[in-house]
Amino acid sequence: MHPTSVPQPPPGNPAAAAVSPAPALPSPGVKPKLQRKQIALKQIAYPFWFGGSASSMAACVTHPLDLVKVRLQLRSGDAPKNMSGTFMHIVRTSGPRGLYDGLTASLLRQMTYSTVRFGVYEDLKRRFTPEGQKPSLPLLIGLSSFSGFLGGISGNAADVVNVRMQQEAAVSTSHKRHYRHGLDGMIKMARNEGLLSWFRGVWPNSTRAALMNASQLASYDTFKVMLMTYTPLGDTTATHFASSLLAGFVATTICSPVDVIKSRVMSAHTNKGLISFISEIYATEGASWMFRGWVPAFLRLGPQTICTFLFLEAHRKAYRQAKGIEE
Repeated sequence: MHPTSVPQPPPGNPAAAAVSPAPALPSPGVKPKLQRKQIALKQIAYPFWFGGSASSMAACVTHPLDLVKVRLQLRSGDAPKNMSGTFMHIVRTSGPRGLYDGLTASLLRQMTYSTVRFGVYEDLKRRFTPEGQKPSLPLLIGLSSFSGFLGGISGNAADVVNVRMQQEAAVSTSHKRHYRHGLDGMIKMARNEGLLSWFRGVWPNSTRAALMNASQLASYDTFKVMLMTYTPLGDTTATHFASSLLAGFVATTICSPVDVIKSRVMSAHTNKGLISFISEIYATEGASWMFRGWVPAFLRLGPQTICTFLFLEAHRKAYRQAKGIEE
């Protein structure tokens, strides 16, 4: 078979020459559509403890901010009313070391609470998502809420000790508990108040943990995939930073009311019911109590979320390199 010849336009006749059509320009006032990229989603079974390890590293960086947040939420009398005032008050009364009051309990909490919430979430996400497909947002919210609830239960005892140790320097001498470290606090709680004291405030705490996981982990995964799909950014540190910053903002706003209740229930010296607590707070402070300490909460949770996911992604990258898994 011979190739078919194509008639050529007569020479010297420019009008007959073939003209390539010019690329279409967007109409004025019409925004260009986002270019969607196809990204490969690999399912890798990372070690269960990665989340707890990354969260513990982040806690070492952000613990002073967490301490200030708790002191503001439990403020009474003539205590400072803002973040900078509370920060300086802690340094003046307890020294720079006072900014790390309760760090051992905070690390114990991350090793229990965060290990479970991250480990269960990643395992379930891998099991319920077909290979190569992107998990849906409702699925992520459901899985992260469930794993967060389990994490809240597993880390409740350490969380109670954490709140009490952070508040120790701000209470009167008669109410001091003198916990030396996190494990000592759990032992003294069991000895003096019974084992049920380990589950004090477990329902608001677990509810808060479910909300935190749903708003933090699900939103992080969603923002990360969106940035990788619709921007030139790949699976890079810039993407991890931006995704975790947005996830921290979402998590702070959703969790603020429950966080205030959790701190007050755990630090209380009376056994009031949850409804009584909320009614009393609303009667004395109005609806503003729900976002009391929001700014210090975000200034703590934002960096904590960023550090946690940056450390977590570093764990994952090191694991892939050690196992020889292609990026």
